[in-house]
Amino acid sequence: MVSLPLRAWLELTRPGNAVAAGVLTFTGAFVSGGVTTGPLAVTAAVVATVAATGGGNAINDYFDREIDAVNQPDRPIPRGAVSPREALGVSIALFAIATVAALTLPRVAIGIAVVNLLALIAYTELFKGRPAIGNVLVAYLTGSAFLFGGAAVGEPRGAGVLFLLAAVATLTREIVKDVEDITGDREEGLRTLPIVIGRRTALWIAVVVILVAVAASAIPYTAGTFGVPYLLVVLPADAVMLWAAGQSFQRPTRSQRWLKRGMFLAAAAFVVGRATVVLG
Repeated sequence: MVSLPLRAWLELTRPGNAVAAGVLTFTGAFVSGGVTTGPLAVTAAVVATVAATGGGNAINDYFDREIDAVNQPDRPIPRGAVSPREALGVSIALFAIATVAALTLPRVAIGIAVVNLLALIAYTELFKGRPAIGNVLVAYLTGSAFLFGGAAVGEPRGAGVLFLLAAVATLTREIVKDVEDITGDREEGLRTLPIVIGRRTALWIAVVVILVAVAASAIPYTAGTFGVPYLLVVLPADAVMLWAAGQSFQRPTRSQRWLKRGMFLAAAAFVVGRATVVLG
């Protein structure tokens, strides 16, 4: 049985999100065609992604502890399960693990890892709570997990469309999350997009953005990269994301959860598309 402090530290990293990010990296490597040719590199990339994501979640909770006391009082720091100093220590340890794993990868993958670390620091220190900029950085970081997987096996361009789809879908989700958190963000003096331009206008921007993601999802089929099996999975994913975007006007919490599920279903479509090519 995991002891209480260790359980709280693990919760701090949001392990579900960290593992999900690792799955995205693995998917990027698979779609790029390199899982069987470079299993050690793929493993290192997945470990680096999971550790970096967990570390990023921990450092985010460290900096957001006052906002979370209003918006997310059940998180470890606000409820007293983890001290801010412990959260910082967990983050540093995980970033160290991610660095060691990433240094075993090709130069392009290392470059992506460095850019991502700088983007994460910029987000937490400078751009969180700024209109749109913070949302774009989070969207890039999520989508870059696919690029990182491709780069780990020497084929970053193989996951390019998947990166675009994930980044744009995440941008929509981040805008919806800002609507969800508008009360606490306003109390902390943050200037998120819905605070600056209004809730409804921000949500309409989110809808337009998800339409771009849906359009991007058609590229692998129209370009002849993937066939009908890909289409049969990506069309339901598109439907889920469009429906979720529509739900954001009344139920932002439900909307952002379903947007995330739709994005993962879209990623599964790429796996199906690639597997069909390999087996066919």
